[in-house]
Amino acid sequence: MRGTVLYGPGDVRFEDREDPRIEKPTDAVIRIAATCVCGSDLWPYRGLQPIDGPTPMGHEYCGVVEEVGSAVRSVKPGQFVVGSFATSDNTCPNCLHGYQSSCVHREFMTRAQAPMLRVPLADGTLVPTKDVPPDDLAPSLLTTSDVLGTGWFAADAANVKPGSTVVVVGDGAVGLLAVLSAKQMGAERIIAMSRHEKRQRLAREFGATDVVTERGDEGVARIVDMTNGIGADSVLECVGTPESMMQAVHCTRKGGCVGYVGVPHGVELKGEDLFFAHVHLHGGPAPVRRYLPELIDLVLNGTINPGKVFDLVLPLDQVAEGYRAMDERRAIKTLLRP
Repeated sequence: MRGTVLYGPGDVRFEDREDPRIEKPTDAVIRIAATCVCGSDLWPYRGLQPIDGPTPMGHEYCGVVEEVGSAVRSVKPGQFVVGSFATSDNTCPNCLHGYQSSCVHREFMTRAQAPMLRVPLADGTLVPTKDVPPDDLAPSLLTTSDVLGTGWFAADAANVKPGSTVVVVGDGAVGLLAVLSAKQMGAERIIAMSRHEKRQRLAREFGATDVVTERGDEGVARIVDMTNGIGADSVLECVGTPESMMQAVHCTRKGGCVGYVGVPHGVELKGEDLFFAHVHLHGGPAPVRRYLPELIDLVLNGTINPGKVFDLVLPLDQVAEGYRAMDERRAIKTLLRP
């Protein structure tokens, strides 16, 4: 089998790797129907996150079960499944409280940018569909594995309610699907902060009512002005930089909520700033497994079409171009087909 390996900044290779196999009784091996490049993959690709030698890449996946370990009961060969970027047994105390991405047996998935994938803790990690879905639904189902589940968590963590005013900081795939999530949760006004016309159009298609192009202090001032000097009820932080985090906090009304899901890089919050901000903060690695059944149903019944975030489709062996296109902002998100 060949798969994606990151050797260093800008150095992505598609090369021979060992075929995945059942290593533990709780494992499954799936044949990938679709995978993709994630915005978080760009951090090590740009050299902003260190890696320890050549690193297999990919954590978003859906496909058909090929083989299961002897202890697996909830999925079987031939079923189409979607799994989270974080494995979970779905039975530990953290899982039972809805935080499967902090399962006490968690592993973060890698190696999904390949034709085949071993999934640990298959019973708790994988969610099967009733039937094998049409191939054209694979992109939208793939989003539930991470970017839609993460955007949904941002909205949930920020306590988005029907009739509320929501600001989304970040116009990558997660930010755009956070807009979609807020819309599904009934937000009345959704303000997308974006400087990119193509992404602004998709944000509006997903439910944004307003677009703000300013950033930093200017962006905060614009949001405060648009909300009659009060700020937004809920702000969804989908970037992970110090600037985006403080922008989110300062856009929020007193007593409002920030849902933060951008993987943090260099974010440090001052206690005094938080003390006087008077906002709720909640976030972290999205517990995608909590939401997978609901999100899969929304895709299968045609309520949502989150697969529109994929604006570049490539064969898997051209994965390096997929990274380049996203790094250069020529693509929002790259879909890879084996």
